[in-house]
Amino acid sequence: MSTFILLLMQLSVIVYALVAGVFLAFSDFIMRSLALTTGDGGVEAMQVINREVFRWVFMGLFLGMAPISLAIGGYAWIYVSGPPGLLILSAALIYLVGCFGVTIVFNVPMNQALAGMALSSDATRDYWLQTYVPRWTFWNTVRTVAATVSAALLLAGLSG
Repeated sequence: MSTFILLLMQLSVIVYALVAGVFLAFSDFIMRSLALTTGDGGVEAMQVINREVFRWVFMGLFLGMAPISLAIGGYAWIYVSGPPGLLILSAALIYLVGCFGVTIVFNVPMNQALAGMALSSDATRDYWLQTYVPRWTFWNTVRTVAATVSAALLLAGLSG
């Protein structure tokens, strides 16, 4: 394995773990805290978070890991044999499906629906508490697990 590929994979372990940490914070306490706010505070805060996330480091790391996962998965498929190759390939696929794919299919549509809702509406408050918070948090937890498992599998593959 070339030095560049090795460094890329080592950095990928760190980024997978960082992404998992951000998602963990949301599933563990941020969403619960937002749901406990009075009035429309939680909805407004989440609407702002969903707009601001595109302007910060996290989005670069999160989005950047999709093509990097394709690259390291392809590299493992072609050049790394045995259990290490399978572990590296699995790490990449789990991130792509369980983290990136889940975001596109589940979390983003919910974010878009919430973005278009009026803050003071009873329908917004009902959607927020009865649909958005539980479903978004569930899928976010799936993303947390996927990114964590990807980090662990990639680390194991590099250690093997």
